[in-house]
Amino acid sequence: MKRRTFLRNTGLAAAWATFQHQGLAINPMAQVPFNRALAEGGNSNDRVLVLIELNGGNDGLNTFIPIDQMDHLAINRPQVLIPENLTLKLNGTIKNALHPSMPEFRDLFNDAKMSVVQNVGYPNQDYSHFRSMDIWMTGANSDQYLETGWAGRYMQSLHPSFPDGYPNAQTPDPLAIQISPIVSLTLMGNTFPVGIGIVDPTFDYDFVPDTEVPPSTPYGYELEYVRLVTRQAQKYYDAVKGAADAGQNLANYPDGNPLAQNLKVVAQLISGGLSTPIYIVSLGGFDTHSDQVDGTFGNAEGNHANLLRTLSEAVGAFQKDLEMLGLADRVAGMTFSEFGRTIASNASKGTDHGAAAPLFVFGKNVIPGIIGDNPEIPDNPIVSYDVAMQHDFRSVYASALKDWFGVANPEEILGNVYPILPIFKAAASGTHVVDKANSLEVSNFPNPFHSSTTFTFTLENTGFVVITLVDMAGRELKTVAEGTYPTGTHRVIFNRNELPNGHYFYQVKVNGKMVTKHLVVN
Repeated sequence: MKRRTFLRNTGLAAAWATFQHQGLAINPMAQVPFNRALAEGGNSNDRVLVLIELNGGNDGLNTFIPIDQMDHLAINRPQVLIPENLTLKLNGTIKNALHPSMPEFRDLFNDAKMSVVQNVGYPNQDYSHFRSMDIWMTGANSDQYLETGWAGRYMQSLHPSFPDGYPNAQTPDPLAIQISPIVSLTLMGNTFPVGIGIVDPTFDYDFVPDTEVPPSTPYGYELEYVRLVTRQAQKYYDAVKGAADAGQNLANYPDGNPLAQNLKVVAQLISGGLSTPIYIVSLGGFDTHSDQVDGTFGNAEGNHANLLRTLSEAVGAFQKDLEMLGLADRVAGMTFSEFGRTIASNASKGTDHGAAAPLFVFGKNVIPGIIGDNPEIPDNPIVSYDVAMQHDFRSVYASALKDWFGVANPEEILGNVYPILPIFKAAASGTHVVDKANSLEVSNFPNPFHSSTTFTFTLENTGFVVITLVDMAGRELKTVAEGTYPTGTHRVIFNRNELPNGHYFYQVKVNGKMVTKHLVVN
């Protein structure tokens, strides 16, 4: 993408990337007005969604245990099996139980504040951590590579003019916040991340003032743009600090629990009046190929037990805090992990990369219970055997968009129609229609190419279109096409002529909305 490429390939790279300021990592460029987009319809009820990433691939069979499959589990995973007498029983079911390290999750389930979606995954599982997490963050198919996140696409379709005029009286706060030095692909829009990353919300961020007059050159124009976004960053961080100063926590959070401390920040910011509707926190360490259990106490202790205890204690404290603060009606949380683990354990007292796993959604306004069936466990151990997918993870996203945020047509964000699951108590379902007139479909083929390639774009409405070729330093090399095009699909052939081999970008801009994609000449 043009400006992102410019920043990466010039001396301003540090302004785009996360950097250290007085010992704290911050990312001032990761800003877009996510809160206004939701406030204008998708978040008309001020609801908040907190995403909890379990990085590494969580072993779902030892987390939400299918009690009715214990005999087959004992055959397939004797090295890591949790004995039934140690599991935590749940109200209303004799087929499932929780890991003994998760009493807070048990209490949430028994108090009708938790929904468990069974066997969540996607077709044609990719077992790479990085690729699978990309798929979860973007909402892509396993053979599809998307450059935008599912939340980023939603916001980008509503606000193509960002960053001009932001922040403003209607959007004084960040649209999304990740409690991390970096912002994940989930929040990536067409050009910039949709949200900011923070480490310490009480810190006084003070960015370098832009006193030097930029030169009247392409570099100078981009420098001025960087300064614009930096000024916006200052205002967003000021808003975060103001909310942190005004907010409070009433529940006790466990010491030494990093996830709990991050969720404590989230509750503090919400209680301080911040209008941000999406937060992301994470907990790593779930790649338990070895020493998942320590072999004592009936396999109820070990690395996985410690991770689940950290998760359960953190979520329990967070939910209690929301209730004490009077915020429980507005906030829901959801766990996700890039994949589950294999049914069979290995010789190292661990499990390997698998496919589907349970997903937990908690809060006062979730529809409590279990969605789906227990996985079928074979009666003979096969090392690579997977838990089969029952629910596509994009059905969970579609349910959140439609029933939590009130989006009438989540398929416009996710690229396909997915079943809506009974997870959330709908507040304003169907009130927000994504504006298809703002959508812009762009591709080119072949890519890479040698002599020529064809750019293809589809317009929902008549628009003024400009296609430009950009090099890796952010310089515009050539205008490929320019003019008014009617509704429909159009194709423009581009001949390389004397263009050297290498990597380039092309931009397609329609009525102020811009899409940038990678191009290779060989």
